[in-house]
Amino acid sequence: MNMEYAWIKGKVISCLLLFLTAFSFNLASAPWDDKDPAEVEAILDKKFAEGKYSPKGADSCLMCHRRSAEVMALFDGVHGNPDIKGSPMADLQCEACHGPQGSHNRGGKEPMITFGDQSPVPAQKQNSVCMSCHNDDKRMAWSGNHHDTADVSCASCHLVHTGKDPISERKTEVEVCTSCHTQQKADLHKRSAHPLKWQQMVCSDCHNPHGSLSDSNLKQMSVNENCYACHAEKRGPKLWEHSPVTDNCANCHNPHGSVNEGMLISKPPQLCQSCHASDGHTSNAVFGNQKNAFNAGQSCMNCHSQVHGSNHPSGKLLQR
Repeated sequence: MNMEYAWIKGKVISCLLLFLTAFSFNLASAPWDDKDPAEVEAILDKKFAEGKYSPKGADSCLMCHRRSAEVMALFDGVHGNPDIKGSPMADLQCEACHGPQGSHNRGGKEPMITFGDQSPVPAQKQNSVCMSCHNDDKRMAWSGNHHDTADVSCASCHLVHTGKDPISERKTEVEVCTSCHTQQKADLHKRSAHPLKWQQMVCSDCHNPHGSLSDSNLKQMSVNENCYACHAEKRGPKLWEHSPVTDNCANCHNPHGSVNEGMLISKPPQLCQSCHASDGHTSNAVFGNQKNAFNAGQSCMNCHSQVHGSNHPSGKLLQR
């Protein structure tokens, strides 16, 4: 009888350990995943209205979730540091982000807020949790910007349960951005491009991913001002201006990369002739050595070398 009891007890303990392991490590599969997302959202709204937070905070959560390496990685970063003023762990702890516990600890069947693309919670509500703390001037233009209107959640780009958020590290930022911006990923590997693939530049050097008051979430008020932040020698005013230059650098250049020299959107003379189609030049213009002036050397720039503008008294034709 004792041997039979010991065998049954061993089986029960094994099943219990198996259940706890599966529950702790398979966090991606939540008991409410099969519920209608609208129903889950309604339950969460009700929980927030009731505000039944756990008196034990993270200790209640870790009773079940401490076996998960993903959960425990929170304490490697700023969000899990109780000594940092304003961090979740210094306030309502896990519930500061995941919402009031309510009856969740009674079997784990009552939903909590989860984050990311697989969450039943709409991106806008996910982001409202993040923005309740991260509401500084760097994010003042978030509402209505490209990422907001595309329903991109903060957790689509950022990782919280980690010591190092990949998109906050210059070595990995471009990789995260180009996981969605695939056209730009292709461009930056073309023969003429800014040095993003060597991490000498990153996307946030030019763009504010949280929104800005200019086009394409640029950090400056115009494309040209963004370019001049590095290419100051191209900044005017010049004695003799070149109108497409003063208008927009992107009239001639693709800033993410091009197969043409100097990131030009097309090769000269085709690029030049897209504006200068009737300037009286003939296709058989030649140098003294009989080489065609349009397809030899720098093409139009063989003569008009100061295409970004000239300060020379005789530079009307941008030749000096």
